[in-house]
Amino acid sequence: MNDSLLINDGLIIKFPEPHAEYKGICLITKDINVQLLFSAYMQGVFPWFNEDEGDPVIWYSPNPRFCMRIENLHVPRSLERFLKHNPYTYTMDTCFLRVMEECRSMKRDGQAGTWIGEKMINAYSEFHHAGYAHSFEVWHEEKLVGGFYGVLIGSVFCGESMFTKMDNSSKSAFVLFARAFAECGGKLIDSQVYTDNIARYGASNISRDAFLRLEAEYLYRPLECDLKERFLEIAN
Repeated sequence: MNDSLLINDGLIIKFPEPHAEYKGICLITKDINVQLLFSAYMQGVFPWFNEDEGDPVIWYSPNPRFCMRIENLHVPRSLERFLKHNPYTYTMDTCFLRVMEECRSMKRDGQAGTWIGEKMINAYSEFHHAGYAHSFEVWHEEKLVGGFYGVLIGSVFCGESMFTKMDNSSKSAFVLFARAFAECGGKLIDSQVYTDNIARYGASNISRDAFLRLEAEYLYRPLECDLKERFLEIAN
């Protein structure tokens, strides 16, 4: 399960099928770059490793897969009430690197460290400049108080990480993004593995095969309107 298993087919590098004994691991590489990232997301694969502990780059395609078809979006009543008196302002793609750094430094229950190391930051920053990775920022009194980032290809958004410094900051941003995404013709939000936070909005586990069938349909279907423009209209 190393670099020699990669097959380069033009712009797309073909990943092996996940190994049955290794819980969704497809491949292990030394490095991570834009071509590998694009190829991975086009095949339902994503990187997840702990650079601080000396891990190599580990590429996953787990079964089951945790995701949400956009028509299943559910907004809790408490958050709906919050949005009616929302104190925040929102931006998109204004400080991608800073959002990644905030996600990196966010303390999380049950986690001693973070998977967002220098390799991830450098690779996703390049992916952002290539037009595939995006950040959503939440501001209060000109201070960055929440946000998240992810990857958008076609009508599929793959959420990567979020951070919050004030109540409902990243939650409200996610809901406003999801509504804008839906209005632009977005179809699928991939959250990769189960979290209680995203489950409350309507995400659920489906089989890997079912997920790949959805991706095959939606990755090649572009959004119908500009997501940034629609997000800013809805959010502000």
